[in-house]
Amino acid sequence: MKDPMVESTETPATLNRQVQEMFSDIAPRYDLLNRLLSCGQDQYWRKRAVTRLSPQAGERFLDIATGTADVALEIARKVPGGVVQVVGMDFSEKMLELAQRKIDTHDTAKAIQLESGSAESLPFEDNSFDGTTTAFGVRNFSDVDCCLREMHRVLKPGGRCVILEFSMPRNSVLNALYRFYFQFLLPGVGRLISRHPSAYTYLPETVASFPVRKEFSDLMQQAGFMNVTYRELTLGVVILYTGVKQI
Repeated sequence: MKDPMVESTETPATLNRQVQEMFSDIAPRYDLLNRLLSCGQDQYWRKRAVTRLSPQAGERFLDIATGTADVALEIARKVPGGVVQVVGMDFSEKMLELAQRKIDTHDTAKAIQLESGSAESLPFEDNSFDGTTTAFGVRNFSDVDCCLREMHRVLKPGGRCVILEFSMPRNSVLNALYRFYFQFLLPGVGRLISRHPSAYTYLPETVASFPVRKEFSDLMQQAGFMNVTYRELTLGVVILYTGVKQI
């Protein structure tokens, strides 16, 4: 597979398929790499996102780019008795297979259902969910503006949108150290463990080129979200964005 970040004249659909294939290839070692390359911080980031979502009994949520369902499981665990509905959606069938195996080992399994689908065209009716979440998936979407509009469309009035995404630290010293890690250490370790030639070169390239902080907040507002905020986590290497659909 070609590196999806190499400049080309290929269509978004073609690039989207290449990214899908890449995630399917690395799926068996995805959780291990997440824990290793983030030094375990990825679990903390997801817990913070779900705390910000504040799920309540009887509500229904959509976790987009669910991967192996870590966020979906955290939402289900957050509500006592599991009286909540969570749909985990991903475009990688391999990721969904692994997610289902993980879900089946938890007592919250009945609260979660998995579906295959694309964030650019969510297969759900308008006003279907009380909240949407996306953890480290937005920068992989072929049309970010379209995906944000879709998230807004499927939310009920008053529904919450919570998005986690990587960023570059603002502090110049931290930024330099982070760039060194991203450019030299992460690709090598990722390539060794995932056995994929370009997946963990793709990651730092997408992070470096993706709009962050106010720029991404503005995109959320343009998609229709109100009360958009962002909060930096772990010295700014991750940002937690939130927005609400107007009542």
